[in-house]
Amino acid sequence: MMKLSEEKWLIKKNNFEVSPVNETIFTLSNGYLGVRGTFEDLFFNETPGTYVAGIFDKSESQVKELVNLPYFWGLKIYLKYEYLNPFECEILDYKRILDMKQGLLYKEMRLKDKKNRITKIEGYRFLSHDNRNLALMKYKIVPENYKDRITLEYFIDGKTTNSTFHPKERVKHYFLSNHVVSDDYLYLEACTRDKNYKVGILSSVEAENYHSKVSRNYIDFIAQSIDIDPVPQNEYTINIYTSILDSRRYDNLHENNLKEIRKAKNIGIEKLLENHKKKLEKRWNVADIKIYGDEKADKALRFNIFSLLSLANPDDEMVSIGAKGLHGEGYKGHVFWDTEIFMLPFYIYEYPEAARSFLMYRYYTLDKARENAKKNGYQGAQYPWESADTGEEETPKWGEDYYGNKVRIWTGDMEYHITADIAFSIREYLRATDDWEFFLNYGAEIFFETARFWVSRAEYNKDKDRYEINKVIGPDEFHEHVKNNFYTNYLARWNIKEALKYINIIKEKFPESYNKISRKINLVESELKKWKEVSNKIFIPWNKTTHLIEQFEGYFKLEDKIITKYNEKNMPEWPENVDLTKLNKYQLIKQADVLMLMHLLSEEFDYETKKINFEYYEKRTMHKSSLSPSIYAIMGLTIGNHSKAYEHFLRTALVDLEDNQGNTALGLHAASAGGTWQAAIYGFGGMNIDKDEKLNFKPWLPPHWKSMEFNIYYKKKLFNVKITQNHIKINDLSSLNDK
Repeated sequence: MMKLSEEKWLIKKNNFEVSPVNETIFTLSNGYLGVRGTFEDLFFNETPGTYVAGIFDKSESQVKELVNLPYFWGLKIYLKYEYLNPFECEILDYKRILDMKQGLLYKEMRLKDKKNRITKIEGYRFLSHDNRNLALMKYKIVPENYKDRITLEYFIDGKTTNSTFHPKERVKHYFLSNHVVSDDYLYLEACTRDKNYKVGILSSVEAENYHSKVSRNYIDFIAQSIDIDPVPQNEYTINIYTSILDSRRYDNLHENNLKEIRKAKNIGIEKLLENHKKKLEKRWNVADIKIYGDEKADKALRFNIFSLLSLANPDDEMVSIGAKGLHGEGYKGHVFWDTEIFMLPFYIYEYPEAARSFLMYRYYTLDKARENAKKNGYQGAQYPWESADTGEEETPKWGEDYYGNKVRIWTGDMEYHITADIAFSIREYLRATDDWEFFLNYGAEIFFETARFWVSRAEYNKDKDRYEINKVIGPDEFHEHVKNNFYTNYLARWNIKEALKYINIIKEKFPESYNKISRKINLVESELKKWKEVSNKIFIPWNKTTHLIEQFEGYFKLEDKIITKYNEKNMPEWPENVDLTKLNKYQLIKQADVLMLMHLLSEEFDYETKKINFEYYEKRTMHKSSLSPSIYAIMGLTIGNHSKAYEHFLRTALVDLEDNQGNTALGLHAASAGGTWQAAIYGFGGMNIDKDEKLNFKPWLPPHWKSMEFNIYYKKKLFNVKITQNHIKINDLSSLNDK
C-alpha cells in the first residue's frame, strides 16, 4: 500500500457507493484543471466533470457555462473479456481516500466476481501543482487466484455534456475537432461551439509485462486496450500520463501536448508526484491551521483550506474562481462577489501572489464593466453580478423558485453591491501587502471608476435633500426592488470616500501616477466636487439612537417570522405558514446582510450596535446561502455569544463534508471555504487591522480547544501565531521563509 499522510490529512470513504456528493468532495483541482471524483469506470449514474479554468461556452444555454470537457481518466478492467463490475461482485475490501497533504486521490479495493476470481486494485491519481497541465494516474492490479487474461481498457470519453441529468438544460458545448489514435498515445481535441476555444487532451499509457496493445477510435470515444496474461499473486502496474492544453494560452496543441508527455515520461510518475508534493507542501507550510483538542473542526477546516489552495493559479491573471470552484457546474461556473469578499482574504494573508492574480482578473475585465455601466445608463464601471471569461453580465434571466415555478431572476439587474465589494477587496489587499505597484497601475483605476459609478447611480431626492439608491437587491436576496439597502448604501458611500482619500494620497506621493490615471479616465477636479456632495448626502437607514439598523427602508413594516426549529443538520427550518413564493413580504432573510457590513467595516460599529443587530437578525436568518454561517460565527465571537458562534462555525466548516445545504453535488461551496478560514482567523484568532494599519489579535478559543496555530503574511513578512487558552505568542518567520 502507498504511504499516506497521517489521519488528520485524510478524508475517507470506506463503503463503495456512487454519490454525486462524494464526487464533489473527491474532486481534484490545481487552479487550471478540475476533475470531479467519479470512478474511473464511469458508472451510468455518475456525473463526470472535466473543467479548464476560463473555458466557457453558451450554445443553447441561457448564459455561458463552464464547459464540461471530455473525461480522460477512464479505465475499465476485464477478466477473460468479462467486465469486472463492482456492482456485480462481492466487495471484500474497499477504501477511497483524499490525501489533502499530498494532493491525491487514493483507491484500494478487493473484488470477488461470480466465478470466485479475486482481484486487488490499488492506485492513485493527482493533478500536478508543479506543472498544472499534467494529470497523472498510477494503478496496480493483483490477480490473487486466477490466470485468466486481464484486459485493461483506457479511454477518453468525448460524449460528456453539461447538466447531464437535467433534460431541460443538457447541452454539449463542444465538438471534436481532431483526434489521433496510436500505440504510443491517444489525442482528442475539443472545440467550443461559440468562440472556438480548443482544448487538447493527450494521454499515454505505460504498462508492464503486457501481451498486446490495441487502440481504437469510436468517433466520440477513443480507447486503448492492453492484454495481460497474468501469474497469480503477481503485481501489474499501469501508469497513465495526460497533458491538457487550451488555445487561450497555447498554440499547436497536439504538438505541445506531445512534448509535455515525452518530458513527463522521461521524468517518471514517482518523481512527478514528488515534485507536485513539494509545491503543495510549500503552500501547506504557510496555510495550514492546527487546532488541538477538536479533531472534527481541525479536519473540516483543513478540507476547506485544501479546497482554496486547489483553486489558485497565480500564473494566470485572466481567470478567477467560480462560486463552485472547478468542482461542478453549479452557478454555471460563474464568478460572483464570493471571490473578493469571502475567498480573497485567505489568499491575501496566505498566498498573496494568488490574491493579486484574482484582482487582476477584475482589471482585465474593467472595460466590460464600463460597458455594462454605460448600457444601463450610468458612468464609471459597473461590475456584473455574474461573470465568466470576458467580464460581461452572465446572470440568467430566469430560474425556479422553491416550488419549481419559473421566476424572473433580478440579481443581474439590481444586485449592485458587487461593484463596491471589489473596491473593498482592493483596499484589503493593499493595506495587507503594501503592493503599491499593483494599486498605482491597476487597482486605483478600478477604485476610481467604481466610485464614479456610485455617484451616477445615486438618485437625488430634492424633497429630503439626500441621495438614495433604489430598486436594488442587497446580500439578502429574499427581498427584491428594495429602497436604500443599508449594506449597499453604506458601502457605496465608503467606496466614494475611500476613492477621494486615495486620490489625495496619490496626488501627494505619486503625482506622475495620478496624472497618468486621471488623463486615462478623464477625471477632473469639478467631478470630484460632485463625488464629495454625493458621499456626504447618501441616505443611510440607521437611527443611531436605537442601535437597531433597518436592513432597508420599510423592512420593519414587513410581517415578522421567527425561526424556532432546526433540522437534523442543525439548519433552520421554515416557520409555519410561510409562502415561499412571497418571501419579500416577511422579515425572514436569506443570509447575513446588515451583519455582513459590520464584519467588513467592524471598526465603524460599536459593541452595543453589533450585539443588538446580531440578536435581532440571527433569529430571522434562514442561511439559505452557504455564505451566511461564517459571518454569524465571526460576529457571534465579536459580541461574546460563543456557543452560537461555534455552532455557526461548524455549519460553515462542514457545509460540504456533511452536505448541510443539500447541494454539494453541484460543486464546492468555495465562498464558504473562505468564510471558514475567516471564522477561524478573524473569529477565534481575533485578528483585525486597525485604522493605523496595525495588526491586532483578540482571540477566544472554545473551552475544549487546547490551542490554535496559524501563519499569515502581513506587510511582506510571515508571522506565526500560537494561541492557547491563556497565552498568545507571535513570531516573525520572514528570515526562515523563502517565499
